[in-house]
Amino acid sequence: MAHTPRKRFGQNFLHDQGVIQRIVTAVNPQADQHLVEIGPGEAAITRLLVKECRHLDVIEIDRDLAPLVADTCGNPDNLTVHNADALKFDFCSLATSGKLRVVGNLPYNISTPLLFHLLEQADCVADLHVMLQKEVVERIAAPHGNKSYGRLSVAIQTRCRVQPLFTIGPGAFRPPPKIDSAVVRLVPDADKIAAIKDPVLFNRVLVSAFSMRRKTLRNALKKVADATTLESCGIDPSLRAEQIPVEAFVSLANCLATKTNTDTTENE
Repeated sequence: MAHTPRKRFGQNFLHDQGVIQRIVTAVNPQADQHLVEIGPGEAAITRLLVKECRHLDVIEIDRDLAPLVADTCGNPDNLTVHNADALKFDFCSLATSGKLRVVGNLPYNISTPLLFHLLEQADCVADLHVMLQKEVVERIAAPHGNKSYGRLSVAIQTRCRVQPLFTIGPGAFRPPPKIDSAVVRLVPDADKIAAIKDPVLFNRVLVSAFSMRRKTLRNALKKVADATTLESCGIDPSLRAEQIPVEAFVSLANCLATKTNTDTTENE
């Protein structure tokens, strides 16, 4: 396959056979499993995955590249190519007989919104093995108190078990990106997801807390809750967002949700 990478799609094609095999080994596809690959590119990983699983769906936005994927793999019966935008794709529509395993070299320009789009459909996903910018993986996996810890860390860790796997240098791609990449395993956790009582309020707390990182929570969250309320929810208002553990953000949002419901009931 000879395809010119397109910047507008964030295309960097993986060609290092050692890295390709390492990714497939990490995924460890099984004969009875249904896999979905996002951004197959030149089918470097696709060719190996399709040989090991029951069915493989691939999502490719490039209309010139999509038809070539099946041809490159030999047009096997267990491969379906979707010429579609992964950001708008209904992944759950594919999960007709069990949960999906998702694999992807995610375009760096849409990696974060694409992750959230996938996690919105977490009920249909068994796990994700995705390649991202190394910096993004570091942010996802960062513990509180770490300089990389932020809204993305909390948002992902409250929904998934996170396991960074390995780093990949620019030379493994064509064209080589200007940054290092990394592969991370994300396993959606239904109990963690269910623990968040009000996802909209939870997101509002995170956005407010981390949008002004240098400010204390007393100031950063003043439109969400005053200092007295924060203290009543077990949060020290003099701390900054990066000092608060993941579990404490869940507890805070749930506490605020309870107080909001109580106030609404009393006013009726």
